[in-house]
Amino acid sequence: MKKILLVGLLVTSSFTVSSCQTTSMNQVMETSQSQVALRSIQTRVFDTKNKTKTLRTVIATLQDLGFVIDKADNELGTVSGTKLDGYQLRMTVMVRPRGEKQLLARANATYNITAVEDPEPYNQFFAALEKAMFLTAHQVD
Repeated sequence: MKKILLVGLLVTSSFTVSSCQTTSMNQVMETSQSQVALRSIQTRVFDTKNKTKTLRTVIATLQDLGFVIDKADNELGTVSGTKLDGYQLRMTVMVRPRGEKQLLARANATYNITAVEDPEPYNQFFAALEKAMFLTAHQVD
């Protein structure tokens, strides 16, 4: 009788473990797909190789959007700013080379301490940055 109960317990446990593994795998795959979609919203490529000028344009764009620049590092290619308008929105932009003639800009935003997944803040930032990059490239002040 004890052997039957033990075997039954082992079989039940193995089914439970295997179902958890499937659920975990599904969660990982869903997270990966949503992260890929989020990364595509957070990233733009610019046809320039001047990292310093691009970072300066990022700083100016963030300031135009009401952000206060907290930190900028030309060597690392990062700029962080905070917008205090009844809430705390923090955006960090990383600029790095993509090939020989392009730069990739990726923005990460957090609202208080929660990552922003809504595409709207990213779209607003990149629309303003694209305009500023165009004006900078054509030397319009």
